[in-house]
Amino acid sequence: VGEDSARFDLGQQKISSWIYFAGILGTVLFALDYIWINPLTGFGKDFIHAVEGLSDSHEAVMLILIFIFATVHSGLASFRDTGEKKIGERAYRVLFAGISLPLAMSTMVYFINHRYDGTQLWQLQSVSGVHQLVWILSFISFFFLYPSTFNLLEVAAVDKPKLHMWETGIIRITRHPQMVGQVIWCLAHTLWIGNSVVLAASIGLIAHHLYGVWNGDRRLASRYGEDFKSVKKRTSILPFAAILDGRQKLPKDYYKEFLRLPYLTITLLTLGSYFAHPLMQSASYGLHW
Repeated sequence: VGEDSARFDLGQQKISSWIYFAGILGTVLFALDYIWINPLTGFGKDFIHAVEGLSDSHEAVMLILIFIFATVHSGLASFRDTGEKKIGERAYRVLFAGISLPLAMSTMVYFINHRYDGTQLWQLQSVSGVHQLVWILSFISFFFLYPSTFNLLEVAAVDKPKLHMWETGIIRITRHPQMVGQVIWCLAHTLWIGNSVVLAASIGLIAHHLYGVWNGDRRLASRYGEDFKSVKKRTSILPFAAILDGRQKLPKDYYKEFLRLPYLTITLLTLGSYFAHPLMQSASYGLHW
């Protein structure tokens, strides 16, 4: 009933589409820098300062930033059907990304810059095995976090964006992998840093994704009706629950659903982002947000 996630046929790819994608990506990054990041022309710094004016608490500012992003992101997702009917799928995707991306970036930069500013609740970084555990949990989390962004051409609106109802791969483990991935990521980083700012960020992010569980099921039920009910019966929110109680029957070659280019790409990008942490932190510090 549902779609086969992470399926990628190299033979069906058009070079022109990927050239178009590169052009869109370059344009978006240039616009993001000029309108939001650049301290001389962008509004990002003013936005952060405005939110900081609401409270002297880094924890409160962190929660407010997440709340603003979550409200906009989930709100635009909720009105997707109506918006696409009025302005079209591609135009709505551009609107969605154009508003969500700057807010997401501001929230991430503020988190990086202020993650050590809170009250220290525990300190486990010197405990043997904790670093390895945090690294493994963080690595695993990215395989759950990005199952719906495999088709980059849809993300950039080169291909017509769709509301997908996946049923294979990671969806067999949990119907809401992004929520599970976010919980794992938050647990890992809260364990490692162990202070009030990171705890506040984790609470906000997990709350947003728990709302997304309800909102996502609602949207899929509205779009796909009885087909979604069939998928819902065979899947679970809690990881492995549908497998353990027999509702999800794994095929013998289930592992092949992960031996695909998108999962390899996630593996490489996750490893790359780990080694690029110093560069990411340096870039965030340079913004003084």
